[in-house]
Amino acid sequence: MRKFLKLVVLLILLFFVGLTAPVAYIELACRPTETASTYEPILLPEHHRAEGKTLLTYPEWHIVHAYDDYAKVISTSDPHDYRYLSSIGGFWTSLCSLSQASGPHGGFPSSFKQTIYTIGVSFSAELLAKALYEETIGRAATWMRGDTRAPLDDLSADQAEQYSAFLQQVPWYRWDFARDAQALTVNAGDALRDRERRFALGIEYRTKAQYAKVIAAAVANMEPDALRLRLIVTGLSNEELTAFDSLNIIAEHDQGIEIDTPRYRELTVLLSKMAQANGDFVEIAGNDDILLTATSDSANLDEALYSFTRQGYGDFRHLILLPVTDLADTLRSLDGQSLHLEHIHDF
Repeated sequence: MRKFLKLVVLLILLFFVGLTAPVAYIELACRPTETASTYEPILLPEHHRAEGKTLLTYPEWHIVHAYDDYAKVISTSDPHDYRYLSSIGGFWTSLCSLSQASGPHGGFPSSFKQTIYTIGVSFSAELLAKALYEETIGRAATWMRGDTRAPLDDLSADQAEQYSAFLQQVPWYRWDFARDAQALTVNAGDALRDRERRFALGIEYRTKAQYAKVIAAAVANMEPDALRLRLIVTGLSNEELTAFDSLNIIAEHDQGIEIDTPRYRELTVLLSKMAQANGDFVEIAGNDDILLTATSDSANLDEALYSFTRQGYGDFRHLILLPVTDLADTLRSLDGQSLHLEHIHDF
């Protein structure tokens, strides 16, 4: 028994070391090599956000994209067909590339970086646990099921798709996991695969539901992150700007018009529409550089910081860092380059 306990402790220790090793690697081997560039913002200091955050927002979105990729894979295939280790590797290797590129943009804000490390370790642990189950018991259940999908295969795929869409604008802990668990019970048939899905996913959903309550309670005591930001635009008159939903005109400057907009997914849609209407961008949240992701059928893109395969879609995602003043022209030229805008990463 003593030898068994030592083995368990050793395995736990190795698991912990394996999860935290990427953090140590990034801190030691992926450090920025350039110093911060100088830029004099137009906006008042209270409307500035650290420029390095445009790079650090991608790892969070990598997780959002991972859930979307997973939903796409299981819509026609099974969970064991998803490449869990590839998704984990994509998180850490892209973070390494972003860290190396962060020097001219002030580096990574330390407190925000620690948050990214925390969610990265959590994401890795979740996918490793899911891979362990789906590659063993889950795969065996699909062998016994045969080629015909069970009702809960389709239901869980629908739930995954809805969840990934939800994450585009709302924090994960606000999702109703308990409702999903209940739906499994209501819709399960008598087939072995349905019983297995109800058991395995039921445990996953209920565990996440309890964890979400803990996170929601912790976040409730913190100052919420700003849901809007300021930017300077040109090429559009006040009258043309008022035609866009959810933005407010603040002031006119020599360099352009100051507006207030929503953040996250809404901002991506809004900036794209403004660019197509011949608007141009001068500054966003006091910064002169910004990150976007685009997808294409090409595995490589010369100007990309990092490129990799998008699971389930058969194409590739590219991380592109560019000056804010080039953003509108880039958005207008994406179709000509066979690129599709995925997300503009604000601060």
